[in-house]
Amino acid sequence: MTIQICSLLSWALFCSIAMLLAIFLKHRKGCGKSDGKLPPGEMGLPWIGETIEFYRSQRDNQLFEEFVQPRITKYGKIFKTRLMGSPTIIVNGAEANRFFLSNEFKLVVSSWPTASVQLMGINSIMEKQGEKHRCLRGIIATSLGPAGLEILVPKICDSVQLYLDKNWNVREEISLYHSTKALTFTIVLECLLGLNFEPGTLNTFERVLEGVFAPPISFPGSKFSRAKKARREIKEMLIKVVREKRKKMESGLGGDEGMLFSQLVSGMIRGEISEEEVVDNVVLLVFAAHDTTSFAIAMTFKMLAEHPDCHSLLLQEHDDIMNKRRPGENLTMEDTKKMKYTWQVARESMRLFPPIFGSFRKAIADIEYEGFTIPKGWKVLWTTYGTHYNEEYFKDPLTFNPRRFEEPIPPYAYLPFGGGPRLCAGNQLAKLNILIFIHYVVTRYNWSLLCPDEQITMDPLPFPSHGMPIKVSLKSS
Repeated sequence: MTIQICSLLSWALFCSIAMLLAIFLKHRKGCGKSDGKLPPGEMGLPWIGETIEFYRSQRDNQLFEEFVQPRITKYGKIFKTRLMGSPTIIVNGAEANRFFLSNEFKLVVSSWPTASVQLMGINSIMEKQGEKHRCLRGIIATSLGPAGLEILVPKICDSVQLYLDKNWNVREEISLYHSTKALTFTIVLECLLGLNFEPGTLNTFERVLEGVFAPPISFPGSKFSRAKKARREIKEMLIKVVREKRKKMESGLGGDEGMLFSQLVSGMIRGEISEEEVVDNVVLLVFAAHDTTSFAIAMTFKMLAEHPDCHSLLLQEHDDIMNKRRPGENLTMEDTKKMKYTWQVARESMRLFPPIFGSFRKAIADIEYEGFTIPKGWKVLWTTYGTHYNEEYFKDPLTFNPRRFEEPIPPYAYLPFGGGPRLCAGNQLAKLNILIFIHYVVTRYNWSLLCPDEQITMDPLPFPSHGMPIKVSLKSS
């Protein structure tokens, strides 16, 4: 999670203003105090701490190498710092991941930056705790369980093929990353939610995303201000469709019970959730289901291009599946289960290039861990890099080796979708999107990277800096 240089300066300005207003002193009073032993580490400057160093390493896609690893070397796997105004403990290792992620609601709760909460929505599932979280997750799981996913497969197949026919067949160069973003955005709206918006809606969502980790100050022209404006536009659109959907469903029309949007509105009609919760969770689901998936797809193709032997094995798997189906016949759920090597390739790509860097938790009680005390109110940050790049869990961790996933992976060592009660509810949908897209691309097109040495950057999520341009041509029948 990162911001560009201008946003780093905005953060510095924000921190200065905050200190002048004595926010730092107020914050210290509420941080929780303990007589226990704190982990080692440096807290940096008052309020601002090591935020700028953290964001700079994130922007350069060097969070582990430039920020985390040097501190592990100096202090050990658990160390303290201050990020975005909050005293923070950074933990590394599968056991630490297990402890903190499995103790959600008991010792820690999810804790996102202020800007993220305001833009994603205070009523989204990422902000809900305990029973309310379980209620929302249960509604979402209804559409994303085995039966719901089986219904989605032919819909995803149709969307992918229609998109490729319209956008790839007539062009020689494609921006793979931007192409998959547009496609996965369409899939989550149309296939999962059953919604249709005007062209340009994706750009409005993108403006919101730009501000989720910016300083939460709304001066004209700031990233956060622009993002708030875009968020208001989205809210107005969604409130309108929610009310129209409710009216139809209460009249006995427009149920579409397999659609997640219908499930959410049904929950609202039953009085289980509010209109605001429907809107905020639709917004969160759109972001969660398309941004990280498009990056995972792009990195999978990057790895296939760099490892032609893996590409050959993967292509053979898909040719075998295609040869057993009639021309024009859609894939089935059973077909996706046969894509075992493809999923190994995708998993290994997400190990090396995790779609999320980790997430923050907040201690709701003093926590004793590894001989240290984490005071109530302090943040805890776990990172995917802390295990994904660790020799203890993955032999030769910087080597691309899909076959490593033929063997069991230690629990909480591989976390591209998080873990514990907040494991990404859409992880199986992401898997289907990745597998189905790969199938239709590798069986229909010849392709090659145009920028093999393209750098990965973050703003605020990881993405290939040039959009991963590829050269494509249709394969002969």
